Amino acid sequence: YYIFAPILLYLIYRYVSKRWLTVLLPMAIGSFALAVIATSLAPTAGFYLLPTRIWELALGAMLMLRKPPVLASRLAADLIGLAGFALIAFGFVMISDSDPFPGYNALFPCIGTALLIYAGQDSADRPAPVATRVLRLAPLVWVGLISYSLYLVHWPINSFVHYLSLKTVGVPTIIAMTVASFALAAFSWKYVEQPFRHKRAYTAPLPIFAFSATAIVLLCAGGLAGALGNGFPQRFPDFSTERIRVGDWRNGICFNENGTRIEDWNLADCTRTTGFATNVLLWGDSFAAHYVPGLEPNAQKIQANVIQYTYAGCPPDLTYFSYARPACTRFNERALSIIRDANIQAVILSGRWTDYQARGFDGLQKTIDRLRGMGVKVYTVGQSPEFIADVQKIAFLVRREHAGTTSWPMAMDPDINARVLPFTKGADFIDPLTYLCDSAGCSYADATTNEFLYFDYGHFSSAGATLAISKYWPSFATSNEVAEAKRQFTAVGAP
Repeated sequence: YYIFAPILLYLIYRYVSKRWLTVLLPMAIGSFALAVIATSLAPTAGFYLLPTRIWELALGAMLMLRKPPVLASRLAADLIGLAGFALIAFGFVMISDSDPFPGYNALFPCIGTALLIYAGQDSADRPAPVATRVLRLAPLVWVGLISYSLYLVHWPINSFVHYLSLKTVGVPTIIAMTVASFALAAFSWKYVEQPFRHKRAYTAPLPIFAFSATAIVLLCAGGLAGALGNGFPQRFPDFSTERIRVGDWRNGICFNENGTRIEDWNLADCTRTTGFATNVLLWGDSFAAHYVPGLEPNAQKIQANVIQYTYAGCPPDLTYFSYARPACTRFNERALSIIRDANIQAVILSGRWTDYQARGFDGLQKTIDRLRGMGVKVYTVGQSPEFIADVQKIAFLVRREHAGTTSWPMAMDPDINARVLPFTKGADFIDPLTYLCDSAGCSYADATTNEFLYFDYGHFSSAGATLAISKYWPSFATSNEVAEAKRQFTAVGAP
């Protein structure tokens, strides 16, 4: 939207500036409504795309096109300016990674900024309000000058530091990153931004386009060379990759992906353990499927016919909808038919819960309630560990540092399972982190054999799945709990 939003706003200013309200106001209202809807249905698209973000830019455009009356009262200007500060501060302090954004939460910084602009209009009849005097302080003015450069350069610095350390950085590193970001932003502002703002010989159109074209060609050539050269592995001659046993997820049949058909799923192929009295459905996304390789080695412990029903990026939530995976809704609804037709007595729900916390977990509770109403015993498996990078990269870094450990810090919210737990009433909740992690981190490889427990950043390998199931999966050797769920269902009556 950095390209098209300014063009659109310019066209409105150029051709319909006298009727701006009839154009911008409906656009802003519609965009905001779409943003609110997108936070639950398509949060990634809602964050990045123009239709859901242009209302924020339109708010500033409306202030520009028709300046509101200057506040004559000093008290009113002070109160409105302080209210703007308060809204921005509230958003800064209260909005967390788990909250949906932009949606309603974007109102705090946007309305707060609009109030600061409104209160800050100069007036000959009163002194500048408190908020304006604060914003005119030299350090804040300087930050404002370099703010766009700071916005551009801070992220590469952040990314490279995390990539090199492969763990959550500490306060000293954060301070160093901040200083480096400000220094690079100041350099960029002086030697890149300012020359473009002022007429200089080397900012004439021809040199600019020639330089830009050359830079684009060089960047594309470098990227192509890196892709064809497999990332130039010769940079790290001591880095070795080994084949990690993943197991058979039966992709395209039992593990559905966007390119496969839901209808290809069938009970015979997806019953992964057989010969027992109890039928159990394993339902979820890839973080449910990654348990499958450990089922057969633990079959005697589980004592159940485990049926795999999994779909990439599709949580076991009957209320879930995603424009990126529209078939997910139909997939989840079909689970209820499978439970009835296959005489399922227990369901194990598992997912990558870190992906869904922005939407909230109310749908998980509704799904559990629905399953309980069908007389099914429900287990919810919480989030398993995720690392910042592929475990083979972590192992390489550990070897280089001669750390002598097979444990590494998680790269996710450590309280994620505590956030999921309140929405699992009526189900048995299992927290994998209590079995696989300690205060120092989580094991990414077997300490004795050095066999990797994951094949990427967080999906279990065959060895990891076998270990995880042996540690915390339920056993159905005695089916008293399952029978009790059926008894309660029969006593109440089918819905």
